[in-house]
Amino acid sequence: MSTVTTHSQSQVTTGILMMSVGVASLCVSDAIAKALTADYSPIQIIFIRNFIALPFATLIALRLGGRSALVSHRPIAHLLRGVLWLLAAGLFFTSFIYLGLAEATTLIFAMPVFVTAISALLLKEQVGWRRWSAVLAGFFGVLVVIRPGFGTFQMASLLPLTTAFFYALLMLSARWVDPRESVWTLMLYLVGAGALLSALLLPFVWVPPRLEDIWLFLGIALFGTAGITLMTQAFRFAPAAVVAPFDYTALLWATLLGWLLWEEIPDVATYVGAVIIIASGIYIVLRERQAEA
Repeated sequence: MSTVTTHSQSQVTTGILMMSVGVASLCVSDAIAKALTADYSPIQIIFIRNFIALPFATLIALRLGGRSALVSHRPIAHLLRGVLWLLAAGLFFTSFIYLGLAEATTLIFAMPVFVTAISALLLKEQVGWRRWSAVLAGFFGVLVVIRPGFGTFQMASLLPLTTAFFYALLMLSARWVDPRESVWTLMLYLVGAGALLSALLLPFVWVPPRLEDIWLFLGIALFGTAGITLMTQAFRFAPAAVVAPFDYTALLWATLLGWLLWEEIPDVATYVGAVIIIASGIYIVLRERQAEA
């Protein structure tokens, strides 16, 4: 990744805008998923979303990556990444049945904390005391949100937290992919693997979609694909340390959508924990960028 000095101000602004719009699109996709979980299994939602999105992902990969983006040198790596993605998405969508959109989104923010912890403990990477302090702060923020041992604790809070863990594994699993493959190959095969793997489970959960819900399935595929594409492109226009923190604007959108659609109002502890988790995540991103410089 290039440093800040190699990016013009207009490119950085474009990158920030892309990340912000991409995050908003994914939040709309999540809100639609939450609405659909009232009548459909998360597995069915994942399958239909990926089945609809696959042609668009193919066109995007061809347009931005060329024919080479369709070719994988290590397809088994993409299949394993698909398993991680299916577990993460399935758990996250299931959490919508029990939790508010903002609370579930807040716990997802623990992903960078898990990435750092896994890198140090399992991959034996060098992690200094500053980043370990940020990891501990992040986990403290998680405890503030879920409040184990208190009357407000819900076991369902562990669902998005486990989702963050699997997302962290998914991010780290990019190392399994052949370095000759572009980010568009990763995107395309992740969508394809998600469609394939969820299709294997589909016979056990299938419910014929109602006609009035078709537009919701189309919407979740449209906003989900647009969100991932815009966020991916953002990193091409601006450094990760600049655009990554804008991922946390998801909490604003999740809170707004939760309030508008379900009259959900997160409690004070959720916001306090969110601030701690977000601060630790941003610090981890900045420290990693300094270590790479």
